[in-house]
Amino acid sequence: MKKEVIDTLIISDLHLGSNVSRPKEAVETIKNYSFKRLILLGDIFDDLNFERLNDDDFSFFSYVRSLSELDNNPEVIWIIGNHDELLLKVMPSLMKTEPHHFYKWKYKGEKYIAIHGHQFDRFLANNFFLSAMASFIYSLIQRIDFKNRTFSRFIKRMSKSWLRLSKKIAKSASIFATIRGAKYVFCGHTHQSMRKDFKRNTYFNSGCWTDIPSTYITISERGIEIKER
Repeated sequence: MKKEVIDTLIISDLHLGSNVSRPKEAVETIKNYSFKRLILLGDIFDDLNFERLNDDDFSFFSYVRSLSELDNNPEVIWIIGNHDELLLKVMPSLMKTEPHHFYKWKYKGEKYIAIHGHQFDRFLANNFFLSAMASFIYSLIQRIDFKNRTFSRFIKRMSKSWLRLSKKIAKSASIFATIRGAKYVFCGHTHQSMRKDFKRNTYFNSGCWTDIPSTYITISERGIEIKER
């Protein structure tokens, strides 16, 4: 099958090691494209417990490592998410790429910037213990949930909606981009894909790979598109 040619592919929030991660589908999606850069927009791993990783999880970062061997030599950019911060010492060797807190680039004369988005999450910053407990409880729910993890996915979506993170992070990300002169800004973290137009720039969220369907972003001659898998 002929690959679709694009400039940039953005995926976020795989949470490898969790029972609701979809690494096999993520790899299949990446293989559908020929791109100049792949941006891993944070929370690629769920936590430090590598014993939770399965064959599909290992296949994901093995494939990402192999991208540097392709003829078009695409660039892989790993942006740190809140779940990734404890992995800073091991992630570069696993992914063959250095971490970024945020990343800027240009395409067709316009400035783009990507940042995971947890930096704009005041609840997470101010309630670290509660957030850690919530993650632990959610992990337990995943282990006892139905095979298709419908309840776990529902809980995740509702918790993010209840916190009303999406609009708050979008607004803060827009300010962040405005200060740095970027026309387009991209985040993950909320697990809710969206586009929001502001006066000076446009915000996009790449969603996640723990829900069905999963979402990701492509940037090409056709513009910026949020797609589903």
